[in-house]
Amino acid sequence: MTMVRGLGAAVLVVAILGAGCTTMTSARDRIVKREASCGDVTVDIYFEPDSAEVTKEGRAVLRAAADQAKGCQVDKVLVMGLADAAGAPGANLELSRQRAAAVTKTLTAIGLPVGDIDLSAAGQTGSVTAAGDNRPLRRRADVTLKLSTPRK
Repeated sequence: MTMVRGLGAAVLVVAILGAGCTTMTSARDRIVKREASCGDVTVDIYFEPDSAEVTKEGRAVLRAAADQAKGCQVDKVLVMGLADAAGAPGANLELSRQRAAAVTKTLTAIGLPVGDIDLSAAGQTGSVTAAGDNRPLRRRADVTLKLSTPRK
């Protein structure tokens, strides 16, 4: 690799960089001005055992989903709370309700324009495999943002 030194080299570098600025700027403008993709967004928010508190990581995932929804019309938000099979079925149903409510509260707190919300809770239903194994990844809430392009 050959290194060019001196004032002449600096002028050459500026000239080369300056020549490409209009192309770089117009490409940037096309990206920035591109309309938002308003397809549905689905995320899973995981919880610690026996907890309905949205974790720092969960808040970050919800914030990212809300960022994806910017520029879109939020038509509906679906939140399904789930629980694993550890514990009593009634307690797990209540825990899954609390998880769904906590996620909804977090979405509102981060500024997502939430209009129509459909909260549901499954408790531990479906948390045991056919072989009898507990599915620990059921300690979550499934969240779907139903989005559409805003009317102009």
